[in-house]
Amino acid sequence: MIPTQLDRIFTVSKPSIHPDGWAVVSATRPDFAADSYVGQLWRIPVLGDPRRLTRGFRDTMPKVSPDGSLIGFLRAAQGEAAQLAIMPAGGGEPMVITDRKMGVGDFCFTPDSSRIVFTSAQPEDGRYGTLPGVDAAAEDPRQIDTLSFQYNGRGYLADQRVHVFVVELPDPTGEPPVKAIGRAAKAAPRDSLLPEARQLTSGDFDHAQPVVCGEDVIVVSAQHDGHDGDLRHDLYRIPLGGGDAANLTDLSPLTTLDCSSPVVAGDTIYFTASDLGPGGRDFVGSNGAVYRVKAVGGQVVRVSDPTDSDIESLSADPQGTLFGILLERGMGVPVQISSAGELSRLAVPSGASVQGIAVGKGLIWANVSTPEAPGEVALLGADPRLRTDFAAGLREVCQITSPEELVSTSPDGAQIQGWVLKPSGPGPHPVLLNIHGGPFAAYGPTFFDEAQMYVGAGYAVVMCNPRGSSGYGEAFGRAIQGAFGDRDTLDVLSFLDAALARFPELDAERLGIMGGSYGGYLSAWIIAHDHRFKAAIVERAYLDPRSFIGSSDIGWFFAYAYNTDDPATMDAQSPLLLAKQVSTPTLVLHSEDDLRCPLAHALRYYTELKLSGVNAELLVFPGETHELSRSGRPIHRRQRFDAILQWWSDHLAADTL
Repeated sequence: MIPTQLDRIFTVSKPSIHPDGWAVVSATRPDFAADSYVGQLWRIPVLGDPRRLTRGFRDTMPKVSPDGSLIGFLRAAQGEAAQLAIMPAGGGEPMVITDRKMGVGDFCFTPDSSRIVFTSAQPEDGRYGTLPGVDAAAEDPRQIDTLSFQYNGRGYLADQRVHVFVVELPDPTGEPPVKAIGRAAKAAPRDSLLPEARQLTSGDFDHAQPVVCGEDVIVVSAQHDGHDGDLRHDLYRIPLGGGDAANLTDLSPLTTLDCSSPVVAGDTIYFTASDLGPGGRDFVGSNGAVYRVKAVGGQVVRVSDPTDSDIESLSADPQGTLFGILLERGMGVPVQISSAGELSRLAVPSGASVQGIAVGKGLIWANVSTPEAPGEVALLGADPRLRTDFAAGLREVCQITSPEELVSTSPDGAQIQGWVLKPSGPGPHPVLLNIHGGPFAAYGPTFFDEAQMYVGAGYAVVMCNPRGSSGYGEAFGRAIQGAFGDRDTLDVLSFLDAALARFPELDAERLGIMGGSYGGYLSAWIIAHDHRFKAAIVERAYLDPRSFIGSSDIGWFFAYAYNTDDPATMDAQSPLLLAKQVSTPTLVLHSEDDLRCPLAHALRYYTELKLSGVNAELLVFPGETHELSRSGRPIHRRQRFDAILQWWSDHLAADTL
């Protein structure tokens, strides 16, 4: 794979099921000509060929109405925010029904299919272009008195809170309204051709993940006393007719939860949550468990044990049977969840990792990734099979390499799982040690554009899940707490040694190391202690715990939880303060608008390297956030890969294939 082939990688949404059994998904991809992401909706039958349903610039997040008559989705015109649209399920021209200044986030139908509840950011008057002639630089100053006031990819929070709205649905098959002109406009002026949306919530709070239960909407929000000082989120019930919100999950002794993913099953709300402890900040290595509560409120009951199972993304069929995704060893495993918390694994197509599940009509649909495909639609259960082949265009132009699993033993006995991807040919191949971010995240054996790009350029890729990673139990995830750079370094280097011993075609004399975010941290830490690497890339890195506080959107809690609140201990875990120990040529790669790991940290690290005589370079992407490598502008993503491959070519001299 080469950088110009990024535009052949499709991302597929969670399916939505029509009462007749077929599914609808969105499939989007980067487009270099538009320098944006484009995609449409697809109808996926149980048998037969998939069919494109829409032809918008970017149509995403499809949901079928309960009665099967409509498909709701988000439509974004080029350069504009996504708006809510509806279309007849049988086909027809879509109708956009909102014109929200900052777009629509999430939505759901009411049970009678007559209304849609949606979330949207409500800009404060005078900000974000709401006052003509006043751009961002001319806005009034912001007065801040909270700990949590910004978020990567979004910016400031208090002046653009996400609220809940409800809109009555027009008939998409009826005659469209027209704009009156001349005498007609003077006699009967019409402010808008769109139906009026009614706002259901207010206040200095965000709302997310709406689901409708009868004549109420259930949302995730943080409105409890002290919400600015912890990470908790509760479930709230809001009457669709208007009225005060009722907290469903704060009515029991369990008031330490970070709630998410609510689903309605009869008179019960199921949801996932991490238990954050009495202080509401104990998030390190905390797995998601399934909980339930009555829709009217009451006792919150934990259904599953989070000690060794991490569950997310719940779904329920019309009979109330519960399904979820178990995050395990770098894979998404679909499970049916009993009322007693027992997990029954569902059969999947070979090698598939499940990202989202939808159930109905006796069928279980999912969007999945495989070692050969970034995103496809599959049927699970008794006869598991892929129902799409969006990766066909990618396979036409490149060879996709399958990873080989390797399990190594660290010097202290820990078992570390990972994967090795090798270029074709006998070698010896230069080697790139890749380290994932998080740290509570995980690599898996499914398609990964980074690995495919590097192996396509002639590099062997070595990647593993050291202690601190998710998917191996809470104790494994917490093993590096207070000691970044200790066991995690031991794990990745011993895994690298095991890979070099297992695969003689890997060249131990031509090693590179790279990683982003926490992976950037560990890369910077390792090159300050181990000088075997010919070159390094430190990307969007977490470089200094103490200066992370106050500068990062999550700085007010992350560094204290992971690196302790003792200044000396925090400094002892800082690769920035060890820059003078580095001799490895290093490319520092960062984004200007990164609020997670701010640019200033990268600038300081780069400068310290240069002052120490290190062969260092700095590459900064304007307008990008912490998510550059995953969802940045397509041209910037291509340029990023070009720069990375050039760096490795300069220092490891791989033979391109």
